[in-house]
Amino acid sequence: MLAIGVDVGGTSVRAGVVDKQGSLMDTARVATPSDEGALEDAISGVIEDLRNRHDQVVAVGLAVAGFVTTDRRSVMFAPHLAWRDAPVADRITKRVGLPVMLEHDANAAAVGEHRFGAARGARVAALVALGTGIGAGLLLDGKIFRGAHGVAPELGHLTVVPGGRSCPCGKYGCWERYCSGTALAATAVELLAKHPGRSTVLARETSGDPGSVTGRRVAGAARDGDPIALRAMAELAKWLGEGLALVADTFDPEVIVIAGGVSVSAPLFLDEAREHYAGAITGAGHRPLARIRTAQLGDDAAIVGAAALAVEAVKAPAGVTR
Repeated sequence: MLAIGVDVGGTSVRAGVVDKQGSLMDTARVATPSDEGALEDAISGVIEDLRNRHDQVVAVGLAVAGFVTTDRRSVMFAPHLAWRDAPVADRITKRVGLPVMLEHDANAAAVGEHRFGAARGARVAALVALGTGIGAGLLLDGKIFRGAHGVAPELGHLTVVPGGRSCPCGKYGCWERYCSGTALAATAVELLAKHPGRSTVLARETSGDPGSVTGRRVAGAARDGDPIALRAMAELAKWLGEGLALVADTFDPEVIVIAGGVSVSAPLFLDEAREHYAGAITGAGHRPLARIRTAQLGDDAAIVGAAALAVEAVKAPAGVTR
């Protein structure tokens, strides 16, 4: 049985045909439209494109960066997409003639890594996706923990610095404001302002324009040994370790998978983050530590996980979801 997984992000809609071993057989990609109708046209288009080449597809899983209802039929809210209280699954099903299931993108990625990647076989596994912000998924005995209303766990909005940096969520001092691609750039801008006389690769590249400092640019400068960029990376490592200690104290996972675009730069920060985590956890030195690994499936984890969940939904008795 083949399924199509679709990762619906703020920048692009990426889709893939996935087999039962979790392997991607074919892919399609389009830019994400800002209009609701155009977005659903784009999603239906990539599904039809792939389905025309693979007639054994039985279901579609949509991985969405937003809040999904507990029945996985509607999107309640998606900050970077046009949907608000939208019955997306039914709309796409009507367009493509296949069963469609929704899932939060971090949950889908966690399932992908648990079934086929870095968290395979773990009884309690957490996934922390470092990108523009922080997405998170939690699996208990292999099943997604969604909370009472389907929005858990919003780990990126744990407060780590009371009264700290403002967050688009309306709070201050959220974890993702100190540990994400956006946070990496913000930290570098602060450090450049504090040390204006430092002649660094990053300073020369950005030419005093704070808006041109991005997380990707900071990571590149850190690889080149830029001192400001390396300090920004050290700050990210510290806050990643502090946040992972909170995750471990709350859920006691067996494994924590670090995913998302920032994880590509893991060699620059992950070992230091592990050290911070090991020292910050409650009972440090007297309890087992979670294994902290980078995602094996990379950017495809949400596609693979959404496809696997879609096949399960088709196989399950009516009204039963996992």
